[in-house]
Amino acid sequence: MYSVSINNSVFEVEKSKDLLSVNGNILEWDIAKTGDRHYHVIYQNQSYNLELVSLDSETKTIKLKLNNKPCDIKIRDKFDLLLEKLGMNNLQNNSAKEIKAPMPGLIFDIKVKEGDEVQKGDPVLILEAMKMENILKSPGDGIVKSVKIKKGQSVEKNQVLIQF
Repeated sequence: MYSVSINNSVFEVEKSKDLLSVNGNILEWDIAKTGDRHYHVIYQNQSYNLELVSLDSETKTIKLKLNNKPCDIKIRDKFDLLLEKLGMNNLQNNSAKEIKAPMPGLIFDIKVKEGDEVQKGDPVLILEAMKMENILKSPGDGIVKSVKIKKGQSVEKNQVLIQF
């Protein structure tokens, strides 16, 4: 299942074999590619011209022109929805401010110290939770201002672990 946001409206989309359903209703449409990044869509006896303006796979956003009107689409898959449910969806900011514990656990290892410079995606610590080691990575570029925890310490969900 996917959660799709189109210009501030949210839809639940499911794909099975060749069928798409939107909010539980099967989407019956005809789509044909008419050129590079251009498509012709027939839906409910209406004709639409669709142009793919840009596709950003990292942020899962699509910019379209539907009959020459701009349309922004954001797609969240089951993993994005799970991360949001666990409180880990805020780790995608470009500038790092702090890292909070996504769940209760035990600090297994700390990979950085105060003053270290980190890049987006660098491992900063390992949190042991639910009998699994979870590597927490830097959400953005920055310099470690303070490490608020110690190796072997128990932490609670949303507890600040590292500040940038």
